[in-house]
Amino acid sequence: MAINERVRKAFLAARACGISDQEVKPVLKHLLKLYNKNWDLIESEGYRALLDAYFELNENKGVGGNKNVLVENGESSRLSKRLCMQELEDQASCTVGNSTPKLSSEENEKPMINLEQGVRILNKNSSGCSNSGNKVQQQSVTWDKKRPIISDITKGTENVKISLVDETGNQDPPKFTYLRKNVIYQEAYVHISLARIADEHCCSSCSGDCLSFPIPCACAQETGGEFAYTPEGQLREEFLRTCQKHHLVHCQDCPLERCKNERKPEKCKGHLVRKFIKECWDKCGCDKQCGNRVVQRGIVCKLQVFFTGEGKGWGLKTLQDLPKGTFVCEYVGEIVTNTELHERNKKSSGRERHTYPVTLDADWGSESVLKDEEALCLDATSFGNVARFINHRCYDANLIDIPVEVETPDRHYYHVALFTSRNVKANEELTWDYGIDFDDHKHPIKAFHCTCGSSYCRDAKRKGKRPAVS
Repeated sequence: MAINERVRKAFLAARACGISDQEVKPVLKHLLKLYNKNWDLIESEGYRALLDAYFELNENKGVGGNKNVLVENGESSRLSKRLCMQELEDQASCTVGNSTPKLSSEENEKPMINLEQGVRILNKNSSGCSNSGNKVQQQSVTWDKKRPIISDITKGTENVKISLVDETGNQDPPKFTYLRKNVIYQEAYVHISLARIADEHCCSSCSGDCLSFPIPCACAQETGGEFAYTPEGQLREEFLRTCQKHHLVHCQDCPLERCKNERKPEKCKGHLVRKFIKECWDKCGCDKQCGNRVVQRGIVCKLQVFFTGEGKGWGLKTLQDLPKGTFVCEYVGEIVTNTELHERNKKSSGRERHTYPVTLDADWGSESVLKDEEALCLDATSFGNVARFINHRCYDANLIDIPVEVETPDRHYYHVALFTSRNVKANEELTWDYGIDFDDHKHPIKAFHCTCGSSYCRDAKRKGKRPAVS
């Protein structure tokens, strides 16, 4: 790419933020000198280094008048600001139902502005983190150190944008790579093929919407001959009620205990038996808008990641009212074996922040012995989606997890779908009972101390303490 073309694109990025060519030109020159004309460092992350340098330099000029304070020694102090892209539908004070203005043809030509998910240090050796990208409107960019906002942490991979806000203004965005679908880490056995789905397990002769026919298709056999979903896309009341009734089964040879001590494993502590949903899939004849395809279509609710400020770290809330039985999101992460997870946690120092791993054990009771590569779990610590931000709440959480079969009948692997267990109001935090055994001191997340605030808190009762009110 010619130099003049690169300059033009840098000017376009600055214009999208309301910065004139004349204002950004000296900053661009300064960075080119600093980076020895390495354009890649300037262009990475949607010209983030250029935009951060401009705003930092502007502030320092106003305070101390030192124009070179930002890059005098070839580096900068940690940047405490974040570029804020407050599109109407992503604002913290979002009003459900507002429509987003369309971009003009001129604005559509503007380059994408990416926001980093980690702390950015402006020096020659700095490395970028996972980014989120978005086209911005002319008047949607603000600079506010009290409310750093990332307009879309999904990097455009979901059906809807999911913003991240911190009203305290002093937290760095979480460092992780956003995934829309689960990925296999290494040893996990997940076998997906059309040939493995028998004709009796799909509805190849169907067309249109399976829910519109008087007789449920073959996919409804999993839920007793009735579909789990209503025509509105929510869980049927009677099915949800059944899912909320739990009982335990015990493995003869528990993979969880075996990975801790292969020679003398302890007895299985039990696994919750859960009701499954079987959704229509590619081998079915119905169309993609069939009412029995809910989880596979992805997130449609308006959600926001926020900093709780209650000792729980980041959390997830809804920006709209959600009726009971609404699909919110799937828990997405790396598919790992329990042995792999155990090894990961043995190597950790114990000081790192973890997300809670989800064991795919809903059907372990039907297996006599599971091989290690068949005993799977999901780890969203480094790779995951918005579900990694959902905080635990004992007993009275407003979300419930339900296993969903989509592309394989093999219950060693399934989708962990999160639905509302009651009506949830806009701006209410979404919570989920992880099913934690607080007496299990050998659990991979040993340092988990419950701060859910529920009057039914199992950890507080175990300690004989009154839970804090959240």
